[in-house]
Amino acid sequence: MTDENKPSEKSESNTLTKEKTQPPKMWKVILHNDDYTTMEFVVHVLMKFFNKDSDQAHSIMLKVHHDDLAIVGVFTHEIAESKTAKVNNYSKNKGHPLKCSMEPCEDEN
Repeated sequence: MTDENKPSEKSESNTLTKEKTQPPKMWKVILHNDDYTTMEFVVHVLMKFFNKDSDQAHSIMLKVHHDDLAIVGVFTHEIAESKTAKVNNYSKNKGHPLKCSMEPCEDEN
């Protein structure tokens, strides 16, 4: 190999730059109260889609019932969107009007 084809030791391509990555924006997934969905179905949904145990699901269900809504988890946008869609589709297919929504978390800065 000739000297012309050798990479320079001081070449900029050998310099590594580290960019600071920001954590992903997080989203709250919220269940809303209604007058028709049974408490048992809400507990079932919390256990099925949010991996809550029976006690956690019951506690969140009561919060939804008394406060008209409850945050059931905080996720990245893609996961929150997926869980919201799955819950809404599942509820509709089972004949319940249970509503699940998502909204961005407040910035901490």
